[in-house]
Amino acid sequence: MRRQLDAAAEQALVDQCRRQDYEAFGKIVDAFQSRIFGFVKRMLRNDEESADVTQEVFIKAFQSLSKFDGRSSLRTWLFRIAYNLCIDRVRRSERALDVASLDAMGTELEAFDLADSRWNPGALLDESDFLEVVDKAVLELSEKLRTVLLLHDKEDLGYEEIANVVNVPVGTVKSRLFLARAHLQKAVTKYVQTGGSI
Repeated sequence: MRRQLDAAAEQALVDQCRRQDYEAFGKIVDAFQSRIFGFVKRMLRNDEESADVTQEVFIKAFQSLSKFDGRSSLRTWLFRIAYNLCIDRVRRSERALDVASLDAMGTELEAFDLADSRWNPGALLDESDFLEVVDKAVLELSEKLRTVLLLHDKEDLGYEEIANVVNVPVGTVKSRLFLARAHLQKAVTKYVQTGGSI
């Protein structure tokens, strides 16, 4: 179960951490570690590497707490550190992330609405195959689109928070989220129309 901290509790913990209170920092780690690890794992797709980066996020956060000004929430700040470390890790390893061409999608994107979780489960012939299709579609997204999708749909961050994490305007966040969902919708529609074949 996710532990949530209100703004006052966050600020109190941050103040304690600035005085080198390791127990207070442990509470921050307890509150956010699983969410940060989940996000990093979806970005890097490697358990060991994700664990390393997650640890690095909290080390960097502890060392940088003097720079945390409270303009964003602690959660947003931690996700921003995680996002930047993931990007650095990918660049360092010279791994090319799969990129879905936005031009190839064309104007047909406007025709798609991503269905919600109230779909009729009977329409999906094999749940494991379906999840594989969705996972593959997420991997096909560019890093920019995948980041926004994961932060919004998996981590429940709002548009403003995501804009702070990835350092782009809110409008850009919305358009990236739209494009990411359109790509997923296309993959899901193809799966359903072919009777559940991958």
